[in-house]
Parts: sequence; C-alpha cells; structure tokens
Amino acid sequence: MSIGFFLKKFVTFFVEPLGLIVTLLLIGLYLLHVKRVRFAKVFFSGGLFLLLLFSYPPFANFLVQNLENQYPKFDYKTNVKYIHVLGNGHNTDPSQPISSQISSAGTKRVLEGVIIHKQMPNSKIIFTGYAGETNTTNAVMNAKLAHALGIDYKDMIINGKPTDTKEEALFTKSLVGDEPFVLVTSATHMPRAMMLFTSLGMHPIPAPTNYYKSEFRGYLRKPEPVYFYISSIAMHEYLGILWTKLRG
Repeated sequence: MSIGFFLKKFVTFFVEPLGLIVTLLLIGLYLLHVKRVRFAKVFFSGGLFLLLLFSYPPFANFLVQNLENQYPKFDYKTNVKYIHVLGNGHNTDPSQPISSQISSAGTKRVLEGVIIHKQMPNSKIIFTGYAGETNTTNAVMNAKLAHALGIDYKDMIINGKPTDTKEEALFTKSLVGDEPFVLVTSATHMPRAMMLFTSLGMHPIPAPTNYYKSEFRGYLRKPEPVYFYISSIAMHEYLGILWTKLRG
C-alpha cells in the first residue's frame, strides 16, 4: 500500500468529528498547562459543543438525509449484465459466522447485490475490496457470504486489490467499458461513488442500501452515541466529495 494512502487516512482523521474534537481538547489541555486559561476555555468549549452537535439526532439526520435522498431505491425491473458491490469492512475471527465477520454495511450491500442478481438471469456480481488489517480481502469475504446465500462462484468476479472507490471504479471500467451496470453501495456513499464512476465515462445505475436516516421526531431529543457515529459517516462522505471535486 502506498504512503499516499496512509497519509490520506492520517489527515482524514484530524478533520473528521472524532479527530477534530480530540484535537481541540488536546490543544485546550496544553493551553491550560501553560496557564493560558482564557484560550483553553475556548478550545474546551468548542470541543464540547461539537461533541454535542454531532451526537444530536436531528443534526445527524439532516447530514445523512442530504446524501441518502439523492438517489431512489433500485428498480428491480432493470436488466443488465453486471452488478458491482463495493467493499466495506470485515474481520476474520474464526469464532464468528460469516454473517458476523462482515460489517453491517457490507452485509447489506452483499444482500442487495444477491437480491438484484436473482432478478437478472445470467448476470454476474463484481466484488472488490482489499484486505485492510486482515489476511483475507474484503472481496473474498463478501463472495463467501454471497455463496452462503446461494450464489455460484462462477457468477462472481472477485478482485481484492482495489483500496478505495476510485480503484474499484477503474477495475470495473476494464470489464464493462461504457455499458450500463448496477452499482451497489451504502446510500450515504452513493453520491461520491456515482461522481467517481461517471467521471470515468461509465454509466452506473444506482442501487443504494444501508440507510441511516430516520423519521423526524421533533427537536427535543437528547444526544446519543449512535448519532455521533452517523454524523461521522456523513462527514466522511462530505469530505470525500470535497476532495474528489478539488482533484477534478
């Protein structure tokens, strides 16, 4: 894996919610240590404010809705040859079943890909994704789950080399060219994925899954850890979209 890949991950941590809050609190702690109490209060207050904001249900819901509402759910009447399921996280703990080894988002992506495949005779599912910190690629793990759900390996194309969405797109372009194909990924990730794939002259048909948005239940809601997680996912995508636009 390239140094650029690790550098991107390192820098990303400090501009996403958790890293940003930790940074503000550490700066505040340092300022308190050097007796700059006034400035220390500013940084501590900023960190606490962001922690509460990103954990606030209506705000988290606002962030994800702006991403997830951009593309409707897939029309299962569509018929194409290829279905590309983008990779996500996994582990290889042998004490867990395959359904638990793959992340929640990854499981839903595979399940949606399998459902679509069964609606399309003679179609093939493309699985991509690198190994991360494990000894097995995410593409292979996802293929194992699909196989457990009744999909024959001859109906799959497995590539564990791509480390990000752009590399996944380049691989699929080598297979499908400019022909339409189904693109399966999380609803929050779909806008960025569509931007990358279409920028290569490809014609993906979006099939979003793994939604995080929920119905509005009023503003009198207490902050909760799960909504901080949802906000972090949304901010990761917004930053990814900004980075993609800056790179042209």
